[in-house]
Amino acid sequence: MSIISIQNNLGLPKYKQIILSVEKAIDEEKLKKGDRLPSVNKVCLAFSLSRDTVLQAYDELKKRGIIYAIPGKGYYVKSIETSIKQKIFLLFDELNIFKEDIYNSFLKSIGKNVQVDIFFHHFNVPVFKKLINDSNGNYTKYIIMPTNLTGIIDTIKTLPVNEVIILDQTNPDLKMYPAIYQNHQKDIFEGLLKGKSRLGKYKKLILIFPGFREPLGMKTGFENFCAKYNFDYEIITQFTDHEIEIGDLYVIPNDRDLVGVIENARNHNLRLGADFGIISYNETSLKKVVANGIATISTHFEDMGKILADMVLKGKNEQIENKSSLIMRNSL
Repeated sequence: MSIISIQNNLGLPKYKQIILSVEKAIDEEKLKKGDRLPSVNKVCLAFSLSRDTVLQAYDELKKRGIIYAIPGKGYYVKSIETSIKQKIFLLFDELNIFKEDIYNSFLKSIGKNVQVDIFFHHFNVPVFKKLINDSNGNYTKYIIMPTNLTGIIDTIKTLPVNEVIILDQTNPDLKMYPAIYQNHQKDIFEGLLKGKSRLGKYKKLILIFPGFREPLGMKTGFENFCAKYNFDYEIITQFTDHEIEIGDLYVIPNDRDLVGVIENARNHNLRLGADFGIISYNETSLKKVVANGIATISTHFEDMGKILADMVLKGKNEQIENKSSLIMRNSL
């Protein structure tokens, strides 16, 4: 069989020899786009291989986008670009500056021979399920942000377990998958604890927590901190129509609420860092300069992207908690 070459004493798994044979045939133009590959049965008979071995090779080539299958007819060349060694499905919840930092760091670290296709589910369960179902079988890795969506575990479990990585938020139902995640409950508790010496001058700590997209762990960690250290506190779902009082400290996960609080304070001639305080969530470059500096509790998003790339490239099967810290600035 001129396309496929198998050697018994090569020391390389036979499914990988099939992959290399197809890649070489494409590179030497023995196979062109649209050409049909030898059938699974023919390869099995020619080299005394099991169907599983041949299917494993063809399946990997399919996931990398090099070949495609037509049921009942066979496998065909889809792309002559053989340098792409991994094809990655990346499912984010939404596009924002934090996710952009993760994405750019990941792309920078992952290397050139990897194709990354990015999708967004926008906290919509039907969209999440459709994107997963439509992608199943077409990628070598599936990197997924499940956020706090409910009813999606069974959909994730349709993917090959050794090809899934969970990003940003995880839960006990996803413990079988490697993950790089934030521990929001711990992060907000320890962040507030680090700033405790400055918190004592405030009369009340107020968390603005809409509760739709924000991880529940934020709320729990905030409540635990206030209860343990006897801080008067309040949790509100929105800032609209809320009046800032002297001595208030706002903990703000959402940047839209951050803008609203700062604008309201200016309208009432209240001085940030003196009359009231702010701790924002998630670091951005703008928070270094806005209102003379906004204190933040934030994970290290660039590190998350680097760790994710390392996990993909080295095939690591770990659950890694990404580091977080409180960045002190004039708003606190």
